[in-house]
Amino acid sequence: MNTEQQPATFADLGLGTGVLKSLSDVGYETPSAIQERTIPELLAGHDVVGLAQTGTGKTAAFALPILDRIDPKDKSVQALVLAPTRELALQVCEAFERYAAHTRGVHVLPVYGGQGYGVQLSALRRGVHVVVGTPGRIMDHLERGTLDLGQLKYLVLDEADEMLNMGFAEDVETILADTPDDKQVALFSATMPRSIRRLADKYLSDPVEIAIEAKTRTADNIEQRYLILSYPQKLEAITRLLEVENFDGMIIFVRTKNATEELAERLRARGFSAEAINGDVAQAQRERTVNRFKRGDLDILVATDVAARGLDVERVSHVINFDIPTDTESYVHRIGRTGRAGRSGVAISFVTPRERYLLRQIEKATRQPLAEMKLPSVDEVNTTRLARFDDRITAALEAPQVEQFRDIVSHYVRHHDVPEVDVAAALAVAMQGDTPLLLEPGDEIKPAPERGAKAGKRGGRTDREPQGGPRATYRIAVGKRHKVEPRQIVGAIANEGGLSHRDFGKIIIRPDHSLVELPAELPREAWDKLARTRISGRLIDMELDRGRPDGGGRPDGGERRGGRPDGGERRGGRPDGGERRGGRPAGRERTDRRPDRAGAKSGPKKPRHKKDRG
Repeated sequence: MNTEQQPATFADLGLGTGVLKSLSDVGYETPSAIQERTIPELLAGHDVVGLAQTGTGKTAAFALPILDRIDPKDKSVQALVLAPTRELALQVCEAFERYAAHTRGVHVLPVYGGQGYGVQLSALRRGVHVVVGTPGRIMDHLERGTLDLGQLKYLVLDEADEMLNMGFAEDVETILADTPDDKQVALFSATMPRSIRRLADKYLSDPVEIAIEAKTRTADNIEQRYLILSYPQKLEAITRLLEVENFDGMIIFVRTKNATEELAERLRARGFSAEAINGDVAQAQRERTVNRFKRGDLDILVATDVAARGLDVERVSHVINFDIPTDTESYVHRIGRTGRAGRSGVAISFVTPRERYLLRQIEKATRQPLAEMKLPSVDEVNTTRLARFDDRITAALEAPQVEQFRDIVSHYVRHHDVPEVDVAAALAVAMQGDTPLLLEPGDEIKPAPERGAKAGKRGGRTDREPQGGPRATYRIAVGKRHKVEPRQIVGAIANEGGLSHRDFGKIIIRPDHSLVELPAELPREAWDKLARTRISGRLIDMELDRGRPDGGGRPDGGERRGGRPDGGERRGGRPDGGERRGGRPAGRERTDRRPDRAGAKSGPKKPRHKKDRG
């Protein structure tokens, strides 16, 4: 018998009985490729760099060996997992709790922005073994002195490339440098840019590199389609798709927070069970909504990229890109919400003629062609409606009240000399109300005009064309000497200010500052959040550009429009003139505990501010 052909089991990897029992409870039978190669290395005490795409099972790859070696009697923080968003932090925390079901006494705590400090402080005082958090909130706790990592044994960087893209590089390095030298580190990333390679070389000790190469960037069990249509046609198109497509749970992605609320409300008005999740939704409400979605009490979630990151619900059969993402990474993350746990999934993208270039970029990056589809026709919609109508009649015939109503109808037929089929039709009209059951032949949606199909070619800067509305130029206090790039500026401002990539116009990076075109009327809420935003560890101090003699001014040389929502000036502080929040409590000086670490800063540090993206 050739034993080499037998698939490995979790027991073969050296895991203990408690963890194995939990895996059996959740139905895991054989490890994935990243789990099979990573778990033995981590159990052996080696540092690991894991290169794997989303959905390959990397959470279990680091969570299982950590839980296998946690000492429940030691109440100190023994493991820290850093994640880029609160959604991913919550997902990882839930996974730890599932895997720890038979490891008595292990406590896991999620630490992220948007949740009150009280819950986190109470848990930390009682004793926590594993902390899963976003870099900004972890830094807050470290500087407040409420999180002690002096006894840390294991540190994991999950989706490290995403953390660095979001501007967390300095926070991540500070956390790494301020933890014990003898800790074990695992770094997981979908890509290996130079910044990740430098991080690994500096903070990991002789790491084992494990790369899981995928034939394509997207799963083979996800059917990918696209629809060419104009923007005004989108609402009618999504309505028809929801009628025709046989879906279980669906996530519809849009670009902005306001669009989530608007689309969800319009879908509810058309009879669909839909709710919005975005960065403005309170965490408690978000959790209730997601739980309803998981239970099947809710069919559709309308979400932004940030709000849906880390969302793992097996019943998601369809993902609809109502607004196609402007970068391929977002596309991969979005459609990765479906096709989970070996199931098949469907991803449909709405593409306007001017966005064809984005379609080509996605196909090139994923190495998979997307199949063009047509809008559901009137006949297809009517066929579906009639089938649904038949199902309702069939279900009603099983109801106990049928006998009573049969007598009532028979009485009407005898006394009014009307055929039974006419009475049934009249009852159907009364039940239907003012909304017609069937569409008319003239209700076909005309194809989108092909005008603008060539937009977006190299040199056209379509990826920076404004979404619409008046623009203004804003000045931020980071520039070339701070080694910032346009993607960092876009990522930080979009995440913190609740903006879309399409809200950005021109970006000019000067030696000590940068100029960014954004919507002229930024809401007060966006100002409040951007007042605490950092890029490359530096507060951006965003303000309306005043055309300074040092080279400021509008990139296009035009006049400035718009500004503060209240019309006042902003001099780098809060819009209301108050002091910024955050930083170290008064009287507490924090010095670097590890001056011998290469690259670590020494001496007193300036107060830091919250920068949670989650």
